[in-house]
Amino acid sequence: MKTLTRSLLCSTLIAAGVLAPAHAQLQVIEADERSSLSPGLEDAGQAAWNMELVHALPMPDGFFDPDAMFDPAAFGAAMRARQEAQEAAEDAGDDISEDELPPLPRYVPLALANTDIAFSGDHMFVGNYHGFNVYDITVDGAPELAASVVCTGGQNDVSVHGDLLFMSVEHNRARLDCSAGDPMEEVSAERFRGIRIFDISDLSNIRQVGAVQTCRGSHTHTLVPDPSDPGRLYIYNSATSSVRAGDELGICSDGEPEDNPETARYSIDVIEVDLDDPGSASIVNRPRIFGDVETGEIAALWRGGRAGVASQRTASTNHCHDITVYPELGIAAGACSGNGILLDISDPANPARIDELFDPDMAYWHSATFNNTGDTVLFTDEWGGGIGARCTADSPANWGANLIATLEGGQLEGQSFFKLPSIQGETENCVAHNGNLVPVPGRDIMVQAWYQGGISVIDFTDPRNVFEIAYFDRGPISEETLIVGGHWSVYWHEGKIYGAEIARGVDVLELRASEHLSEAELAAAMRAVTPETANVQTQTRIVWEDHPDVARAYLVQLERSEAIEADLAATVMSALDRWEAGRTPGRRLADQVSAAGDEAEGVDARRFAELASLLRRAAG
Repeated sequence: MKTLTRSLLCSTLIAAGVLAPAHAQLQVIEADERSSLSPGLEDAGQAAWNMELVHALPMPDGFFDPDAMFDPAAFGAAMRARQEAQEAAEDAGDDISEDELPPLPRYVPLALANTDIAFSGDHMFVGNYHGFNVYDITVDGAPELAASVVCTGGQNDVSVHGDLLFMSVEHNRARLDCSAGDPMEEVSAERFRGIRIFDISDLSNIRQVGAVQTCRGSHTHTLVPDPSDPGRLYIYNSATSSVRAGDELGICSDGEPEDNPETARYSIDVIEVDLDDPGSASIVNRPRIFGDVETGEIAALWRGGRAGVASQRTASTNHCHDITVYPELGIAAGACSGNGILLDISDPANPARIDELFDPDMAYWHSATFNNTGDTVLFTDEWGGGIGARCTADSPANWGANLIATLEGGQLEGQSFFKLPSIQGETENCVAHNGNLVPVPGRDIMVQAWYQGGISVIDFTDPRNVFEIAYFDRGPISEETLIVGGHWSVYWHEGKIYGAEIARGVDVLELRASEHLSEAELAAAMRAVTPETANVQTQTRIVWEDHPDVARAYLVQLERSEAIEADLAATVMSALDRWEAGRTPGRRLADQVSAAGDEAEGVDARRFAELASLLRRAAG
């Protein structure tokens, strides 16, 4: 067992505004049943608590090859051997042919890895470095493969809007027309790095209908609706890779801003899409969201490195890894390498930074999730890039974790860290990664991927007291060496949790009632109104049906926290039973609940208010 306390760093840095650290926190991370599961690709040991794996789909045909499994150590050794042979030949003045060099690995890293997920109507779209796959999720039993598209490029994160699918591409090996064969030239008119656009109106004939080239490719992207024009869509492109040559794309140049004020670093791309003419999509803005408006300084946020002897080696803020928008609130949270930032997106073509957060224990700000009310943001730290074992007994508890921040008056304030509470092995890549909200009214619950750390469901209703309420995990792919695998993304959607497993395929899971999550709360989650399309980085406000199930969820929570008197709770429960039988509750009961809420504080006060409001609407 290990116990780690977070050390707050130099008070002079805090006073100078460099640091806005989370409050000191003690987290104990112990070995549990997840820590010693047997290894295997198809037959690894499993552990589940308060959730159940109901389907495990293998990779589709053409998307799996055991030789494509990514072993970072072996790949690095092969590349070093090749470089050393070339250098030795140069030192000796010898010419060396390709045949005489140690061979290149057959596959690039993660060549067939599953990535992110989007939902639209009856279908789930799963990105993969080799293209994407489409599944019908309305069928009884396991989802059924409906279509596969081969289009290499990496990492091929996907999102959907109407009949269009958008895909992020950042690798140099991608070709404009999706055909095979890497463009080998240093400058190539055939190379593609940016956002692809596909017409998915006919899944039997998916077609690429647009392609927007960008300077650093596209690692992830976020769809942003235009509040004044439903025929127009914006895309915030987050790019993390190298800057391509200006000879290949004229708008591009590299360097630090003090040497090159036109550098393609230190900005995001804003792409405008005419939904009636997606082929005309283009970059309309490259805002300097890390700059200082008053001084004109382009690189005004964290420049990377360590903030103190006990801190992480942190990334420089010259790009965003992921941006999550909340259009109904007009804000976005950017996980931007060295900082977490808050953006005003009321004018989506011109996002502007409102606030920023730095913490010395965050190596690489990776992604962000708002709670439903938009006053809490959960940021993730992808320490080690997702290919390292970062949940071992020797890994600090606040590194590679979630940072939970509150948002008040346009200001972000770090509150606590939370890391997967299970020690993982040396051959399991593990760090905080992608997830979304489980729509339980009255609580902030999130399901989250931790790569080979598995799936964890947490309650962050109290930003300073986060705790785990369910999990699922498998043993490592290999006991001898780290083979990259595990869940890239896991998302709740219409009562199920869908997980994109990097090496194994797609998992479907369900939550089970427990002391931490009641039957009433699970039933209420099923009463959330599901949008036609769900892209996790475009967060929408969750609303629920006016139904007794939703009222019972609030009531159970008030009973759990002992905020409601037993007699009133019994009266409300009886009224809800009658409501379900067809007799709506009266307004007098709503008034009683509202009055009881006058004595409550914090989240319980909000639960009383929501319950009273629901009862009033039911009464008519």
